[in-house]
Amino acid sequence: YFQCLLLSADGAMTLLTRAADLRQARHTSVIEDIRIWVDGPDADPARELAQILDGHGLKGKRLGVEWDSYGLTALNGQKLSAALDGFCTLENASDLVTRLRLVKSPAEIAYVRRAAELADDALDAAVALAGPGAFEGDILAAMQSAVFRGGGDDPANETIIGSGPDALLCRYFTGRRHLDPADQLTLEWAGVYRHYHACMIRTISIGPPPDRQLALYDAAREALEALG
Repeated sequence: YFQCLLLSADGAMTLLTRAADLRQARHTSVIEDIRIWVDGPDADPARELAQILDGHGLKGKRLGVEWDSYGLTALNGQKLSAALDGFCTLENASDLVTRLRLVKSPAEIAYVRRAAELADDALDAAVALAGPGAFEGDILAAMQSAVFRGGGDDPANETIIGSGPDALLCRYFTGRRHLDPADQLTLEWAGVYRHYHACMIRTISIGPPPDRQLALYDAAREALEALG
């Protein structure tokens, strides 16, 4: 859905969002100026955005847009360009907010640390269940339960769990299996608190690890010791 947050140089914010999201925006954000557009065959939120920008005196100005954003689809990007053609100059500002996010406030740091604690709790839950015959679905449920019981949230990306022939897959896929007596379990997950993430990936060997893995482990340990 078409949504846009206008952030001016003086820090003022105006949000244009879908009518169904009005309560969510009011309840979960600090934005006071919230405008809505209503679903319908003639809905044109890009044009409504142009009117909002005009009301802020931004006609003829140079405006930055986060073009490299998962929320801005190609279709909405085309609508935005068409609606603002001749109205103002659009420039790519995809890295502006990203750079600012590198510096965390004390509250944000506390959230990230809590997310990391929840990530550790999830790993502990997985290790407690991982073993020959264990069902991946039970392991996944235990990991997510640890995060939720700790007051955490859903991750922005699905938790990845794979074993056997799926142990080396690095994207989410459907289907669950039971672990073999000798197996490799790959986990990629995140502890999440107030939407702040601590992302982790671990490999758990089920049963005696093969000689090749032991050799790699020894080589990695020696490399770390050499680095001090």
